[in-house]
Amino acid sequence: MKRLRHPNILLFMGAVYSQERLAIVTEFLSRGSLFMALHKSKRAIDIRRRMRMALDVVRGMNYLHHRNPPILHRDLKSSNLLVDRNWNVKVGDFGLSKWKNATLLATKSGRGTVCYYSVTIICGFELANCGIPCAWYNMLIFHVSPFILLAKCDVFSFGVVLWELMTQSIPWNNLNSLQVVGVVGFMDRRLDIPEGIDPEIVSIIWDCWLSDPNERPSFENILQRMSGFLRRSFPSDRRCLDDD
Repeated sequence: MKRLRHPNILLFMGAVYSQERLAIVTEFLSRGSLFMALHKSKRAIDIRRRMRMALDVVRGMNYLHHRNPPILHRDLKSSNLLVDRNWNVKVGDFGLSKWKNATLLATKSGRGTVCYYSVTIICGFELANCGIPCAWYNMLIFHVSPFILLAKCDVFSFGVVLWELMTQSIPWNNLNSLQVVGVVGFMDRRLDIPEGIDPEIVSIIWDCWLSDPNERPSFENILQRMSGFLRRSFPSDRRCLDDD
């Protein structure tokens, strides 16, 4: 973690360990999490700023996926994305990140995390953790390697974050964890996308949510598509014109 340096990655500064606890020291971002900025703040965030925030997330995730070995986040959600005073977004909380050659472990999570999970994670890990024998569901059906499988689960989660930024709504807010597992994991349903969102952005969201992980775009592809969209939509915005 200490070798990771990118404008859209939370800076790791050190760790403090004792017998009682392990504390990680990072840079301080004054606006807190993206979840808080979207849903708990009284300050409205306009569409241009929200689009730039989405682009920040893509840049950070593209950086992680291009490390050698690549880094998989596996818990990408708005509460793990931090916002600085200039509204820049940084990817944080690598509690579930895994190196490419690491052992894949089942993990328990609360409702907040389940809302961002793909059918792959829900069927392959969450339900395996409950003793339900459907682990590696998507790998068996779609013939995809464990690494590609989990990399594309990050992409699915980003699709939920992008939906959240565009709608300013909490994903699956009317369902509990078990209901989310049923709706996404077994019924293969997706969040409703309201009218009024640009078709290019809608297309990116739906591509991130494709059932077959092989067909979901990479973060590099998403970065190209979103950068082009922002340049066309906000040609005078210097942050949207930065080299990617």
